[in-house]
Amino acid sequence: MRTVGVDLSAEPAGTAVATIQWAGGAAVVTALAEKADDAVIIEAIAGADKSGIDCPFGWPLPFVEFVSGHRDGHVSGHPTLEGRDWRRELANRRTDEVVREATGLIPLSVAADRIGHAAFRCAWLLAQLARRGLDVHRAGSGTVAEVYPAASLKVWGLRHRGYKGTANRPAREGLVTALREAAPWLDLGPYDDTCRRSDHAFDAVVAALSARAAALRLVSAPEGEQVEKARVEGWIAVPECGLDDLR
Repeated sequence: MRTVGVDLSAEPAGTAVATIQWAGGAAVVTALAEKADDAVIIEAIAGADKSGIDCPFGWPLPFVEFVSGHRDGHVSGHPTLEGRDWRRELANRRTDEVVREATGLIPLSVAADRIGHAAFRCAWLLAQLARRGLDVHRAGSGTVAEVYPAASLKVWGLRHRGYKGTANRPAREGLVTALREAAPWLDLGPYDDTCRRSDHAFDAVVAALSARAAALRLVSAPEGEQVEKARVEGWIAVPECGLDDLR
């Protein structure tokens, strides 16, 4: 099996794509592209069995309805919520709330934070993949899944905060070492130093590991009323397994 992880930014400068080959109880990082443009991302995903993209796949349904209403000139208040609670419903998807309840982590709001710029790019990429015939169901049942490296790291008992940026390289060095100790079957190949130097590269590897969990159906999945929302809003595939279960 081949999995791909994409740490997606609005621009190629902050985007990395990792490819992991799985066989015989081992995993090898066979490619790790930095400053990845759209063509690199599309080709990598098209050649994978399952891919994980660290970016929201959609917007909250109440937000979409709010914007549509505003366009048509008939915005009104929420019938049961007021103030902060109403704005929170507009800003957060159902999957964001589920992740917060399960992990204590709060995903960035695609409707009210700068991650919205990356989401514009993600929406375009998903459309291009769909035109190639790939199944890009936003709930993650197809060839791509929305992933959240911080949540995956927390589930796996690894540091999930304070490792990004140049100033935090020492913490990132320790995190890469901790990952290799926790998963000795994972071979970073020539990309060990790349992961220590760049948090984008490291997150892409974590996204590819998360994609493996999604491929094995060892991740959270929408249930009941969540299913219809996930179809539109997207769904974060949070691992419900240990690292060794990925082998």
